Amino acid sequence: MPLYKAEQYYQNKFGIIAGVDEAGRGPLAGPVVIASVILSYSKKINGLDDSKKLNEQKRERLFKEITANALCWNIEIISAKIIDDINILQATLLGMEKAVLSMKIKPDLCLIDGNMIPGKLSEFSQAIIKGDSKIASIAAASILAKVSRDRLMLKLHSKYPQYNFKKNKGYPTKEHLTALNKYGILDCHRKSYKPVQQLTFDL
Repeated sequence: MPLYKAEQYYQNKFGIIAGVDEAGRGPLAGPVVIASVILSYSKKINGLDDSKKLNEQKRERLFKEITANALCWNIEIISAKIIDDINILQATLLGMEKAVLSMKIKPDLCLIDGNMIPGKLSEFSQAIIKGDSKIASIAAASILAKVSRDRLMLKLHSKYPQYNFKKNKGYPTKEHLTALNKYGILDCHRKSYKPVQQLTFDL
């Protein structure tokens, strides 16, 4: 388990490790979701990887295993309205802070996917580019965030089937842009994003 080996290095050096990752920075609709995970080293989970490399069935299975076996985990949902109010970067950083600081166990070190560290976590965090394919706890966080967000988009799909959120998950596909032009903007759309602002697309 190479992802666990990499994490073991940080655990041996720092102590309790929390992995942090997000899902949904790019879509035009829906929230951004951030997860934090502290894994148990006595209950290792097979198959952890970057959520984007896993199919839906594997992600769902791993979601159940992670939430059942992790020492601690937390999921934060930052709405489209907050994204519009403070921008997607600040919304993501806010979600990361809340995801970690609301956990029942305080980590000695947070390993965060990407290249940004939130201010409130700066004293005990390290950013790792493509960390979701390198570190077990970040991979686990990526799965919790992705599955949670996909489930939310399925709920939105049942409410607004004409936008086909079940398939596009709020991303700016041609189909989604066409529906946006035809049916208009919903409360769950990110009104600060240019394609939503413009409402005229070159399709």
